[in-house]
Formats: sequence, structure tokens, C-alpha cells
Amino acid sequence: MLTGDDAALSLARLLCGRDNAAREIVLPRYLQYHGIAFSRHRFARPEGRGDSFAVELGEGERILVLCAHHDAVAGSPGANDNAAAVGILLHLISRLPPRIPRGWRVRLLFTAAEEIDYLGARAYVEEMPLDGIAGVLSLELCGIGDTVALWDAGETTPFLENVTASLESAGLARNTGYDVVGRIPLFGSDHRAFAAAGLPAYGFTMVPAVHADSLRRFVLSPMRSTFRSLIHRPPPFRTYHTSGDALGTLEPAALDLAAAALTAVVRGLGA
Repeated sequence: MLTGDDAALSLARLLCGRDNAAREIVLPRYLQYHGIAFSRHRFARPEGRGDSFAVELGEGERILVLCAHHDAVAGSPGANDNAAAVGILLHLISRLPPRIPRGWRVRLLFTAAEEIDYLGARAYVEEMPLDGIAGVLSLELCGIGDTVALWDAGETTPFLENVTASLESAGLARNTGYDVVGRIPLFGSDHRAFAAAGLPAYGFTMVPAVHADSLRRFVLSPMRSTFRSLIHRPPPFRTYHTSGDALGTLEPAALDLAAAALTAVVRGLGA
């Protein structure tokens, strides 16, 4: 893994199938091996403990945070939730710097204990300075699908408008290449810790367009959908938090599209 290629799918192997203690060891080991500077945020709370890691790209005062949690639920290989997202951000480390506009910086934040009610992100928000952060995208379930979904995006903000304009500049049309979804009642991710601090922050997920209608019903009406979907949940939730969330279910094109979309978002920061 340390000496292999840096395709996003290959890098997802770094975490996939490991328990959380091992994930917390191999991620900084990978960064150290490749000479990538990072900071560590260690936290301990009654609910749990962990180490989050941040990689800073660029030198500007305004900051875009791209967040991916490195933990998984017990008993799951954690491929799509969330090794794929970690692999995407690791893949982008060497590719984003030339595309970061003057005056901007991109912070790649790898959080611990997201599965404990976003504990790592909450601890980070409470204990670390947030000065300069202009927006946050948290990557979840980015390894299956052909459409970008921005969610928990109930109110339009300049940051959200900038993100959607950047996606469109990359050839992704609204309602076909990307979707914007309001508050999701049951599911969540690390961006909610930043949103609670008053920052514009949204989820970033890949979804299969062919299942868009069933996905919308599933995530927006979870109680009504629960009994209907115990057996036949729509992808990518079919493997979510299960032993079936394995490396072989990831789609290389989904990871590549997510990386291209995030690159477009970074390139459009100065617009």
C-alpha cells in the first residue's frame, strides 16, 4: 500500500477491512511515508476518543474544508463508509495545489469517531480555531453512483452557489449530473458539527441516478421507508453499515467522478 499507485480506489484499500484502531495507525503512517505534512488533533470524551488528522494545501487565508472520517462501524469492512472518501482525498493531495486560487487554502480533514454522533468533528469544532473557514464539504458514501448529491443544503448560501456553479462548469448539470437536497432527517455526517457552529457546511455523496426517486423517498421519509426497505434498500444504502460494505462493491468511475467534482470546486473558489 505504501509503494503502490495513488488511484483513489487503490488508496481505499489502505483502510478497508481494518478495525478502527488499525485505521488510526495506517493513515498517518501513509502520510509520513510520503513526506506529507499533517497535524494531529487528539481528543478524549466520555463517549469515545480518537485522532483526527489535517493536511493543509495552499497558503491563503480563506479555507475550504474537505472532510472524510476514517472510522467504520463494528463488523463492517467500511469500504464505501468511508474508505472510499479517504482514498479520494489522499488521491487529491498531489493534484489540488496547482488548482487552488490565490488567497485560498484547502484543508483535508480526516476525522475519527464520526460513527459516534460525529464525535471527532464536534471535538475539532469545539477545540480548534475555525478562523477563515468559508465552507465545509463532508464526504460520505462516495464509492457507488454516477451523480453528485449535496445534502443538508436547505438554505442557499454564497458558498453553496459557488459549489454548484463549479460543478456546472465541469459539465455536471443540475438534476442529472448533480442534485441539491435539503435537510435529511435521519442520516448525517461531520459537516453538521461545522454547521452547528454557523458555517456553511454540506454533505457530499455519490448516488446512482437510476435510483434517484427511491433514494429520495428513503432518506427524506426514513420512518415510512424503514419497513419497506429492511431487505431491499436502494444503493448505496444497500451495503451501508453492513458486512457487505466490501472493497469489491466500489465503482472506480464513482471515485473518479467525485475526485473530478471536488477538483472543480477547488478550482472555482476564486470565482
